[in-house]
Amino acid sequence: MFRIEILYCVERLEQLLNDPETLSKHVRAMARPNALEGVGSAEAPRGTLFHHYKIDEQGLIRWANLIIATGQNNLAMNRSVLQVVQRYVQGEKLTHGMLNRVEAVIRAYDPCLSCSTHAVGQMALKVQLLSPEGSVLDEVKRS
Repeated sequence: MFRIEILYCVERLEQLLNDPETLSKHVRAMARPNALEGVGSAEAPRGTLFHHYKIDEQGLIRWANLIIATGQNNLAMNRSVLQVVQRYVQGEKLTHGMLNRVEAVIRAYDPCLSCSTHAVGQMALKVQLLSPEGSVLDEVKRS
């Protein structure tokens, strides 16, 4: 069934590509830069997105600055993880219960769709407890 649909699409595509009207000025719009710099913002489910672009005369992007929700939420997310650690880490031992709490914090801030859509308790995580010198005292992970 799908093969017939794919064959039809390929044949129709060939017809459109061979039709001179496809590339006529009435069908095909030629985009040209009307400004060499642009800034935009948009509300998204995870937070506000800010985009700032600079292009050259050919329309090629030469510079871009993106401020995305993960960057805006990073400080709050880090503070929440710190609160979990202060409450659930006793001495030099890490527990899987603490790992579950860290996962809940990460999901609360929804840093990205790939992190927020894992089944609860199945997000790949690795937490290391480091000494002041940087050596690993304990580690708990979930693949």
